[in-house]
Amino acid sequence: MDASTIEEIINKLKDKEITEYYVKKEDFLTFRSVIVNRDDFKYIRGIAQRGGDVIYQYLTEPRS
Repeated sequence: MDASTIEEIINKLKDKEITEYYVKKEDFLTFRSVIVNRDDFKYIRGIAQRGGDVIYQYLTEPRS
């Protein structure tokens, strides 16, 4: 998974085209490295799953 694909996915989350996105353990570090460099980082929530996978959601209010 490359950075441009991840940006597209996050923008779809932001635009409410999708409500959540499931990231496999293998792609987590790449996905996270893109997320932490975004200005809207605080709006993105990752929910850890058993086995190291993560479900990402885009929030209407920033996390604290």
